Amino acid sequence: MSRHPEVPLVPRPDSMTVQPGRFTLDDRTALRAGPGAEDAAALLREALAPATGIRLPPAPDGRIVFLLDPALGDLGAEGYGLTVSTEAVVLRAARPEGLLRGVQTLRQLLPPASLADGPRRGTAWTLPCLRITDRPRFGWRGAMLDVARHHQPAAYVRRFVDLLALHKLNVLHLHLTDDQGWRMPVPAYPRLTEVGGRRAESDGNGLPHEGSYSRAELVALVAYAARRGVAVVPEIEMPGHARAALAAYPHLGNSPGTRLQPWTRWGVCENVFGVHDAVLDFCRTVLDEVTDVFPAPYVHLGGDECPLTEWRASPAAGARAAAEGLPGPAALHGWFMRTVAAHLTSLGRRPLAWSDTGTELPAPFTVLPWRDPEHGRRAALRGHDVIMAPFRSTYLDYPQSADPGEPRGQDGVLDLRAAYDNDPAPAHWEPEAVRHVLGTQAQLWTEYASTPAQLEYLAFPRLCALAETAWSTHRDWPDFLHRLDRHRTRLAALGVRGRTPHTVPAP
Repeated sequence: MSRHPEVPLVPRPDSMTVQPGRFTLDDRTALRAGPGAEDAAALLREALAPATGIRLPPAPDGRIVFLLDPALGDLGAEGYGLTVSTEAVVLRAARPEGLLRGVQTLRQLLPPASLADGPRRGTAWTLPCLRITDRPRFGWRGAMLDVARHHQPAAYVRRFVDLLALHKLNVLHLHLTDDQGWRMPVPAYPRLTEVGGRRAESDGNGLPHEGSYSRAELVALVAYAARRGVAVVPEIEMPGHARAALAAYPHLGNSPGTRLQPWTRWGVCENVFGVHDAVLDFCRTVLDEVTDVFPAPYVHLGGDECPLTEWRASPAAGARAAAEGLPGPAALHGWFMRTVAAHLTSLGRRPLAWSDTGTELPAPFTVLPWRDPEHGRRAALRGHDVIMAPFRSTYLDYPQSADPGEPRGQDGVLDLRAAYDNDPAPAHWEPEAVRHVLGTQAQLWTEYASTPAQLEYLAFPRLCALAETAWSTHRDWPDFLHRLDRHRTRLAALGVRGRTPHTVPAP
């Protein structure tokens, strides 16, 4: 695709030809949705109505046409073809998911004011005439949102889903539990949210923090995301990062008589789940509830940063290792993950886990290598499917620059170029490794970001860069910067106050 600076789409489509003229939408514009295209039509109507007032009523002679077309099967599940002329707009795809991606392209082609959440007058709602054929490079294009460290309201999580969908990201990985908080209700264990959902302070700030979701809120979130083509993948941390659960139910730990509180510090806590039968029963019950609420084919089980201190000191852990024929407590990690993965598999789901240094996960796991891309390559060569999440290019809790006044974050810098240079499947990897790469995702950990405004400052524009590398096969840094400069007007219309090249937030 040659450059088209007048059509600054993010991510960049696979092929685009711009032609003279424009198509105008007004109160008389109708939409014809073929069989199976109704949901995409409903999404476009819902998206346009607040700012434009245009309703796009259904009509058999509508000049906007959405069609499922099996002839486009070579574009895959999410590919689409879009033709805009002065007389008609035709969006075609082999699958409904492709139509949903095309809807987001249409939203970006309209004037940025169309993205606002209230009426905008005096704007001509037009689309440039063009032809687009588009499909993603990877099937997994996601973002992880940590709501365990700092809980976020359900309404904001829905807004975050909208921002993902606009950029053709299709997975919201929801980090629901950690040492500092447990946010998902489990009827059999009500203290998980009653006790585990509250902590006394955060890293010495003296301010209590609490929050959890109701089952109804999570079910509604899943449905909301699905209508936008976004799957919600839940994460329940085990066997480490478990202190909030242990505060609620001490018998699940390695020192049942010890009373704990949800952790108030950041980093890696030494309190981990025990390895006795009650813990396994607990995990199975929790996962039963998780799979009942979240229909996505994957469930994330955490799996990393599990200190061995408590297991090494625990006679029960030593006895369990001996009973399972393991060489010692260090081998309990693999046994634990294999055991809970077996239950998840019996429920028809696939287990995900973080890939930590020195830890080889059992065969059923799809792994997210976060320390170094080379760990992903080695996991792929062992036969694991991988979702690349190296911290140097995907962890958006790192500051975006070393400028004074940049918000506090992890030690180091992850600038826009580093996010853009993320390549989930580098050209030098072996073909057998590349075949196992499902895609990539960004990580928004929230130790240092407690509000939606702070999250969006961290996410944008770096999330735009990751969306481009996940979707597009094209690499052109100057072209991306040019399109991003125009794309910022869309973000502004949405109320996103991300970082700009010229401004740094006040301390």
